[in-house]
Amino acid sequence: MTDTSNVKAMTDGAAVVMGLGGFLGWMTPVVALIGGVLTIVWMVIRIWETDTVQRWFKDDADDK
Repeated sequence: MTDTSNVKAMTDGAAVVMGLGGFLGWMTPVVALIGGVLTIVWMVIRIWETDTVQRWFKDDADDK
């Protein structure tokens, strides 16, 4: 694993913990809100980076 992969794996883990912690009510509401927003943003970025999504949008851009 490269350093970038390690950082992404740790960030994915932190996002899951924050998401579950907020969902289960283990954190204060403000921290849960911030963590929830950051979790959603991080997961959207990770999904956007996937080869499948990039292929979908690359094909759309090539058609224009």
